[in-house]
This record gives sequence, C-alpha cells and structure tokens, in this order.
Amino acid sequence: MTDKTGHDSQPGGRVRIPRHPDKDHTEAAAKERRDFLKARTGVELSHVAQASFDPAVTQGNIENYIGVAQVPIGLAGPVRINGEHVQGEDVCVPLATTEGTLVASYSRGMRILSEAGGVKTTIVERYMQRAPVFHFDDARGARDFSGWVELHMSEIRKAAEASSSVVRLSHIEHYALGPMLHLRFNFETGDAAGQNMSGKAALAACQWIAANHPGGARFTLSGAMDTDKKHSQINVLHSRGARVVAEARIPDALIRERLGTSAAEMFRARLNSYAGSVMAGSANNGMHAANALAALFIATGQDAANVAESHAAMTYVRLEDDGETYYWSITLPALIVATFGGGTGLPTQGECLDILGCKGAGKVGRFIEICAATVLAGEISLGAAVVAGDWVDSHEKLGRNRN
Repeated sequence: MTDKTGHDSQPGGRVRIPRHPDKDHTEAAAKERRDFLKARTGVELSHVAQASFDPAVTQGNIENYIGVAQVPIGLAGPVRINGEHVQGEDVCVPLATTEGTLVASYSRGMRILSEAGGVKTTIVERYMQRAPVFHFDDARGARDFSGWVELHMSEIRKAAEASSSVVRLSHIEHYALGPMLHLRFNFETGDAAGQNMSGKAALAACQWIAANHPGGARFTLSGAMDTDKKHSQINVLHSRGARVVAEARIPDALIRERLGTSAAEMFRARLNSYAGSVMAGSANNGMHAANALAALFIATGQDAANVAESHAAMTYVRLEDDGETYYWSITLPALIVATFGGGTGLPTQGECLDILGCKGAGKVGRFIEICAATVLAGEISLGAAVVAGDWVDSHEKLGRNRN
C-alpha cells in the first residue's frame, strides 16, 4: 500500500519511513529518506546531507540514517596536566558546543591552571555495573542466597568472564530488601564504557547461578540499582565508571592578576555556594561540570546520555596555611567514557580523539584525566567570573548569536 506521496504506508494509514534491511546504510537510502521528508514537510535538508564520510561506517551506531548534525568545534587550552597517564603534557582540548563564551572560558581556566603549575589528576577506581535482583519467598531465603553467592564467587566470576575477552568481575555488592536480594556486579571493561559488555557478563553469571543454586533462582537482569543513565547517591559513594580527582594550588597573586579577584574572595564565595547547593539538593556542589563533559562527549563520540551520571561532582577548596595559596579540587565519582567502541570509531569523533592522543586501546586512562582537568578549568574560570562580576558582561559580548 502507498500513500499519496508514493511511499509505503501500513494498515490504518500509518506512513512507514523508507528502510532497506540489507542496504540501509547507504547514501541512496539516506537520500530516499530525505526525499520522503521533503515530500511530507517541504524541508530541503541541504546541510544535514553534507556528511564527509560513507554512511556505511555508521552501521551499528544509528538507524534510519539521513545525514549529520554539524556541531561547531572549538579548541580550548592548552592545559598542563600532571597525571599518571598524562605526565606533564600541555594538551589542547576540542569542545563541540553552540554556547558562546564556553571555549573562551575554558581556555582562560586552562591558562590559569597551567601558569599555577598544572592540574594534578588521580584516577581512584573504575568499574561498570549491572545490578540484577533475585526473588525469593521470604527474607530468609534472600539472606541464605547471599551467603551462597559469597561461597561460589570463583564460579560466578568464571561464568561472567567467559562472555568476553575483556570483561573482568571485580566484586559484587549485596543489598537485601524484603524477599529480594539486589546484586550489584562491578566489572572492569578495558577501554570501553562497558554498559553492554557488563549486561552480557551479568546475564551469563545469573544464568549460571540459576542453573546451580539449589532449587534454582528467579531473577530480573536489572533491578535498577545500576542506575543506568540516571544520577544516584550510590554512584557518589561507590563509583560508576571512573572516580577521578583533579586538583590544583593557585597563588593569590595569579588570581589577582588574571582573574580580577583574590584567593580569600574566591574562598568566601565557595562557602556561600556550598550552602546553596545543600539547600537545593544538588548533585554537584561545583559550577558546571556538565558543560565541559557534554562538549567533550559530543566531540569525541561518547554516549551523550552519560552526562546524566558523569556530571555529578564534589568540589573541595581551602586556603592553605600561608593564606596566599588557594587549593581547589573536584571529584567526579561517575565519569563514564570510552576510547574504543560505540561512537569513538566514527571519522569526526576519531579525529578529535586523535587530537587528544586518546584514540584506541590503552588510552582510556589518558582520556579520563583530560576530562577531569577540563572540568576543573571551567570551574575556576566561571567561579572567578561570578565573583569578579564579569559573568553577565562576557555573555553579552561573546555569547549571543544575533544573526
């Protein structure tokens, strides 16, 4: 059946988007869908159509491909990073954004950090979770099952790790609720973010448990304690993705010269914002980690929805004993990123990862440190702009597209 535009429709008059199961990731299929849209809406997708790569490379990344969203990319930095994976290097950071002043602000923060000696970055731990829930007749059944799982960890680990050459089961957290036991599996996933890998490994482990536990074991693969694509307090306490800290010590003289304020004024402002964050129940007591992460994620092919978890942060500041040095750190407890798999292999995103020296296997630690250093640069720049009173003026000058 076809509609009046000549395109297939389904029973009941529902129009079907053109799709070719065998050859759908081609320019011909994309053009057919753009023509379909033009016939229905009158919109000519001349810019959307201007991809610089063969649509075939997007297979596994998108369905019903019609073209590309071209987000401007600016270059911030350089920033000196003193980490364990980035050791004393000056790094320029590509940020994909449509928000004026953003790249300029991050560049300013990066300059301050570099002139202060650089950002020290520390990755504390990194795990990806899947949290199945097991169901029993009563709480005692759930309690006894918890003990059985502890006794059979080696077999459960073997079953999980057989699902992938990369995944490793670190540990399992146990949470009892009524006649249920939530098991929060913590996996190491190499250079991949690992949500799908962890789901596959957890399923293999649960199937082994169900087959070997006396009387079987009924489970639901996700009991929601993995909090996928959602912020949660458990991530703050137990980490999801990478827990990473970026810290710096900034001399008062540098703050006065470059930022137009002082270490003492910045410290007082942070005390005020701490109070406001507590009252608001904020997931981040800092300024705007989501800005850096969203721009980096889009530029480098990360799963953009992971910003929902990754933006959570705890800022800690203090005036050092000399009264002239401002210590500033930010801890990201749930930074979920990858340098392999997903969108990281697409051409534009791969080039941005190449800029950072982060493309491919063995590079995820480096990328994590760069993300954390970039977040800290934005915290310092925006925090100083608010205290010094030039926040609004900066947006008026640079941040409004009047075309």
